[in-house]
Amino acid sequence: MLNRSSRGACLALALVAVTSLAGCSGYVKRTDFDAAISKLQSTDVQMQQQLDALTADMQQRFSKYDATLTEMQGRLRVDTVAHFDFNKADLNEQDKAMLKDFAQVMQAHHSSAVVTVEGFTDPAGSRAYNQRLGQKRADAVRDYLVSSEGMAAGQVRAVSYGEASNRQVEKGASRDAGTSNRRVALVVDYAG
Repeated sequence: MLNRSSRGACLALALVAVTSLAGCSGYVKRTDFDAAISKLQSTDVQMQQQLDALTADMQQRFSKYDATLTEMQGRLRVDTVAHFDFNKADLNEQDKAMLKDFAQVMQAHHSSAVVTVEGFTDPAGSRAYNQRLGQKRADAVRDYLVSSEGMAAGQVRAVSYGEASNRQVEKGASRDAGTSNRRVALVVDYAG
């Protein structure tokens, strides 16, 4: 759910915009101002309903996968358990099934959203190497979503956080113990 500060910020921004425009051409009629605010509130409600529907559908579909869904300020984050082998960026069939479900939900509920695929690694190896490996993992997921599941190329972007210690699931764990650090997260941003 959008938190109150996000809603307040949106409404404050709208008020500033309406007030600024009013200063350019005289006063804004109270009815015009009220109509603009009402439209913004309606849009806010619609966005929240879309996010709630998306979250519910993903929770239902992803209950069979080892994935965690988190709502965060108008975004939905899907953390998947890593199925990347040590030092690899290849997708396996279990990952492909989950990604297919993800793409279907996105196309049904949120086709205008932007998805950021975040790639992660365990801390074994150099920081630079892990940054590149995390990017390869994110690219592999992005490429699969676009080429195999029909998502628009401009809708899916890929970034790497490598071995960033503040984002590790198991702090400092690598090799067999670091499986949960070798993962991707899918972050859905509403884009209109």
